[in-house]
Amino acid sequence: MNKPHLQSLLICRDLLTDETIKQLLIALDRPEDESARCTAAAQLIAHAEKLGFSGNILRAWIIYLLTHNSNLAAQVTELSDGHIGASLSQAFVHDIELLQPFFCSSPSAFLRTTLLDDYTPTKPRMTEAAASLTPLMQEPWDAAAKAQTLLAYYRRYGYGDIASYRAFSWDKQNGLTGIRHFETQRLSGLIGYETQKERLTANTLAFLSDKPANNVLLVGARGTGKSSSVKALANEYYAQGLRLLQLTKPQLSELPRIMETLRRFASKKFIVFLDDLSFEEFEVEYKYLKSAIEGGVESRPDNVLIYATSNRRHLIKETWRDRAAEQEELYKNDSVNETISLSDRFGLIINYRSPDQDEYLAIIDHYLRREGIMLDPEELRIEGHRWELEHSGRSGRAAQQFVNYYLGQRK
Repeated sequence: MNKPHLQSLLICRDLLTDETIKQLLIALDRPEDESARCTAAAQLIAHAEKLGFSGNILRAWIIYLLTHNSNLAAQVTELSDGHIGASLSQAFVHDIELLQPFFCSSPSAFLRTTLLDDYTPTKPRMTEAAASLTPLMQEPWDAAAKAQTLLAYYRRYGYGDIASYRAFSWDKQNGLTGIRHFETQRLSGLIGYETQKERLTANTLAFLSDKPANNVLLVGARGTGKSSSVKALANEYYAQGLRLLQLTKPQLSELPRIMETLRRFASKKFIVFLDDLSFEEFEVEYKYLKSAIEGGVESRPDNVLIYATSNRRHLIKETWRDRAAEQEELYKNDSVNETISLSDRFGLIINYRSPDQDEYLAIIDHYLRREGIMLDPEELRIEGHRWELEHSGRSGRAAQQFVNYYLGQRK
């Protein structure tokens, strides 16, 4: 097999820096060097086991690099909200044509071992995003069509970690950091609160459709599913370009930098998620949040909304001592306005109340039926009520904890 002319790559030159590709090219330069071939094969096997590649794992690795490396076509697609110019598109097709031998040949043609031609990893893995690349693995070969498949992938999923993860945290040194083991919660798995979920979903769908949408504050009793509702959105609408970024209160001071980072991913929509948010009277981080929502010198990016959950309707704690102190203040209303102005900047406020007895028992019944268990209604009422009295009252969280206990105690 002749060595592919990868030195002529224009857009995807990052491929040349990959250690496995470099080792493969060394093996092609030295066809009788068994050590070089085995080293390349060993690296491909390691990738297959780590990432769950099946079948032709050399082709799978090339596709992985094309979708995770930051090539110019992927960058411009992201920055321009899904579009690239005709000349850049032509240059991208040129690169895909150069990669044809890796797409159309079996690894044995390069490395003289059939082990990599149809590999079965210990734990196969096919994500939703990876499944969309199936046309890249099919004949007949057409470089222009393969390039369009990749560009469609960049438009829908992005590239790198933005394509791989539904949710992110923020690291001061490294920026966006993908959450590998994100919860798989779906809205259909949250029992009750249909009106609240409908309002939350409608606002999110408007956001995804580039229609006017509001920042959201979810307020209510603990354990009622506020956080789970927001997290479920990232699973429901991942394929439509929605991503979740969860921040902690101390990170609010970095909101200007965070907003600038998110602005660069123009084809994706981000919910900045602040869970269990509240401020003591001496904490000033809320001022950064106020500015980010509305009123800062630099506007909030169009692809970002802020969703927060809290047990407090007014996010800044106010005490009776504060009320007394206000008697000494010349402009009393100014203090009151400062206290409530943060929550007022959330355009949509959704209230989650504690479930009543029937709703609480229905949640328990749902979770048990999902495990194949149907309790007698009277037994369900007695056991559920006992758990409620022994713990912190009725909530979706208490219902789930009861089910965990019940399943754990079964013989």
